[in-house]
Amino acid sequence: MARVLIIEDDVEINQLIHIYLGKEGIESERAFDGQQAMICLDKGNYDLVILDLMLPIIDGFEVLRRLRERSKIPVLILTAKGEETDKIIGLGCGADDYVTKPFSVFELIARVKAHLRRNDYYKPSQDVENISCLQIGDLILDREQCLVTKKGVALSLTAKEYQLLELFLSHPRKVFTKENLYLNIWNDQIIEGDNTVMVHISRLRSKIEDVPEQPTIIVTVRGIGYKLGDL
Repeated sequence: MARVLIIEDDVEINQLIHIYLGKEGIESERAFDGQQAMICLDKGNYDLVILDLMLPIIDGFEVLRRLRERSKIPVLILTAKGEETDKIIGLGCGADDYVTKPFSVFELIARVKAHLRRNDYYKPSQDVENISCLQIGDLILDREQCLVTKKGVALSLTAKEYQLLELFLSHPRKVFTKENLYLNIWNDQIIEGDNTVMVHISRLRSKIEDVPEQPTIIVTVRGIGYKLGDL
């Protein structure tokens, strides 16, 4: 069962979200200020956080900043109507989505469920998650050392290239669209005409493939995207 942390100082709003999440079979815990939120985050594991930005003791921006230092779980922020700056700063600090108050609880729940589905799609299986080294052919990714080697020789990858490779190795049967990859690696929606993903895939292939022009590790699924090859 998915677990959500609701961080909202308005008791009625907090309770309303809690009730409607429960109706959807989603377990939730509640915090009413920033300090209480940090205690919950320290001791619990959550699949998503609903975060009001205007919190007592520790404000929502600081809670978000501290959370992002240690976790990539989806964060949906609640902002006041007309506070455009809060939305921009919140998204810039690592929030994944926002809902403006006053909001429809049905829209909020729909957004929560959408993020939970997407997060589950990207989550490696328990077996893969516990493996320190991922391998395909003579290419090895060592998670503990953040090191990639091919035929025993260390490769120099950028952070994004490493993240892309780890994602493919963690999901050997999944086909990723460019939109999937951009959202997961860059935490943003892709803009039409943006070649960022294509460029990074090309550079990664130049480092890990024997013949980059004929890739066998990261292969193209025509008209859809990319997947790990079958070596």
